[in-house]
Amino acid sequence: MTHNMIFTPSPLQDKTKETLWNERCLQTLLAHIVCNKNIVTDVAVGVKRGSDELLSGSVLSSPNSNMSSMVVTANGNDNKKFKGDDKMDGAPSRVLHIRKLPGEVTETEVIALGLPFGKVTNILMLKGKNQAFLELATEEAAITMVNYYSAVTPHLRNQPIYIQYSNHKELKTDNTLNQRAQAVLQAVTAVQASNAPISGTTVSESAVTPAQSPVLRIIIDNMYYPVTLDVLHQIFSKFGAVLKIITFTKNNQFQALLQFGDPVNAQQAKQALDGQNIYNACCTLRIDFSKLVNLNVKYNNDKSRDYTRPDLPSGDGQPTLDPAIAAAFAKETSLLAVPGALSPLAIPNAAAAAAAAAAGRVGMPGVSAGGNTVLLVSNLNEEMVTPQSLFTLFGVYGDVQRVKILYNKKDSALIQMADGNQSQLAMSHLNGQKMYGKIIRVTLSKHQTVQLPREGLDDQGLTKDFGNSPLHRFKKPGSKNFQNIFPPSATLHLSNIPPSVAEEDLRTLFANTGGTVKAFKFFQDHKMALLQMSTVEEAIQALIDLHNYNLGESHHLRVSFSKSTI
Repeated sequence: MTHNMIFTPSPLQDKTKETLWNERCLQTLLAHIVCNKNIVTDVAVGVKRGSDELLSGSVLSSPNSNMSSMVVTANGNDNKKFKGDDKMDGAPSRVLHIRKLPGEVTETEVIALGLPFGKVTNILMLKGKNQAFLELATEEAAITMVNYYSAVTPHLRNQPIYIQYSNHKELKTDNTLNQRAQAVLQAVTAVQASNAPISGTTVSESAVTPAQSPVLRIIIDNMYYPVTLDVLHQIFSKFGAVLKIITFTKNNQFQALLQFGDPVNAQQAKQALDGQNIYNACCTLRIDFSKLVNLNVKYNNDKSRDYTRPDLPSGDGQPTLDPAIAAAFAKETSLLAVPGALSPLAIPNAAAAAAAAAAGRVGMPGVSAGGNTVLLVSNLNEEMVTPQSLFTLFGVYGDVQRVKILYNKKDSALIQMADGNQSQLAMSHLNGQKMYGKIIRVTLSKHQTVQLPREGLDDQGLTKDFGNSPLHRFKKPGSKNFQNIFPPSATLHLSNIPPSVAEEDLRTLFANTGGTVKAFKFFQDHKMALLQMSTVEEAIQALIDLHNYNLGESHHLRVSFSKSTI
């Protein structure tokens, strides 16, 4: 399967930001309408008009005759006879009153608020008052919408808005008020017509071709190296504005939902990237359109991101985004796709690739899975170091196969990783770190493998084969461990903690490694925690000593480096 990526400027680029926003919202709205059969049947908006012009005739049908008319003045300000709904809580109605709207919000955005709950039948915008009325087809749909947004505050353009029942039971408007609203109505009508059955016939749901969603569902096959949210953003943003990403593991496969601002961009990305490999001969992208048209992101962290809401919290115990790494990826968004079924999506900029590798996200450029797998580690503390301690520390960055401490030079060792990317990752993270009081040096070795001693030869335990170790972190393709590779830090991430172990137990345990515990924080479920030592060296020592420590109840402690602080 061959894809050639051709990047041409969009004809929308010369338009104003407001026009572009409106058109993108409209495209997203139409996609939602067809996929979900929620048809907007009547759209009208009162907006600014010429200086000598009055808009009249918008009527709200209500038992309260004193609130049944509206006149919008020439300059669109709040000088209106219409008073709006004063009461906060009323009897349920299929007409909803929406307040505190941003001044620049469009009718398309307001309609989109109601689409997930049922058919939207009318809308009236009060631009000067920053308010709107939205009519749904049924009272049940309106009740569901109000109940949902009572628990989850809705936002438009990063601003919270408020939704309540209207005093009015029906919304009547003049459809000739506004050309833009008519354009929306015409587009919706066209969609209805294209899906309407011919008289006397029936059309099955499968026979209707839905409009494309702006949300892509991405599955990573053969995931032998990390593919993170930032890597996905870097790849897909080449095709347009990426608004939101959610990553997760399902059926032991790494998957993601990615939302573009424009369904056209989603279509272009799918055509260009489906079947491509992110790295050489692995991490294959399988892309399809999602049935969803909008993603609800609650946290901005390494697992999910809403790029339109930088104010979102990171979530309890969730790592926050490193600004330096974010900046590196923001600056470098150009990717090269080499044609061919096994062509990797290479990252051409060395600085961005180095930043990615430093964050434990991807391998360094130019190092394939078949690269040099053996590392030479020197300046070790020969009185303290063992093959097991090197296995544990270097095992944070890959699956260590063999370790040999040199017989005639015991301050040096050879470490064989599972592949070249893992050896490069370990070298980039551990070179220059302090282990047992000495700054270690890590370089690529000229050796291709680590030889085991001849059978019957006693090498004093200096060589050990870990090929079948159950402690390998990355043996399982798509493992969550690929998403949690970080440089050595003073803060450690602890997991697999049994319920009976308290904070004081863990503080004491880690203090006994010879360091000082500065801070501790349990996650909500108490199965995981963050623990901060005084220095990175102390944290390295604690990880070596306590990773896989038996805490009882068949729980072996898992320890890794965290990029969070407490």
